[in-house]
Amino acid sequence: MEGRTGRVEGNPSSPPGTVEGVSVEIRRSARRTRSVSAYREGDRTIVLIPARMSEAEERRWVGVMLEKLDAKDRDKERRATRGDAELAERAARLSQRYLDGRARPASVRWVTNQNGRWGSCTPAEGTIRLSHRLQQMPEYVVDYVLLHELAHLLVPGHGPDFWRLLEAYPRTERARGYLEGVVAADRLPGSPGTEPAS
Repeated sequence: MEGRTGRVEGNPSSPPGTVEGVSVEIRRSARRTRSVSAYREGDRTIVLIPARMSEAEERRWVGVMLEKLDAKDRDKERRATRGDAELAERAARLSQRYLDGRARPASVRWVTNQNGRWGSCTPAEGTIRLSHRLQQMPEYVVDYVLLHELAHLLVPGHGPDFWRLLEAYPRTERARGYLEGVVAADRLPGSPGTEPAS
């Protein structure tokens, strides 16, 4: 690894160095026997490895972990750049597939001011807004929330007629469980509280 100096045997961590222009700090642990993990800390990447790992293995694993983190970062960026036009197209496909094309919103967009709900719909105006927090969630969860809001264009409340509309979507229960888990995790001590979708 380029730029790393001053390793002291038995020291649980190595001074930061650079690999392919990335600042990397290796932390060795005697408790770690096989697993290798990595995470970003500010502008640095921390790689956690077993203490007994050779320098050749270390170099190989640092490369592997940097590739994994880069792939994860690219995926995050891809999700974050989903635009309103793509969201509107997605709404049209979902409406056609699950609601016989009857739900036709005037606008569908991402918003950053909905931290207490996943989505909202104003049937009188035909507008749907989804929280930007959904952009980091699995596709089936985004589809469920979008379909939920599309259904509100046809049935404003949450009565039996509303839930019948969502029966056609096969991942409704799974998506609801995922969102309930996120809400529960947010309510743990030290986490900001949120409310479920409308």
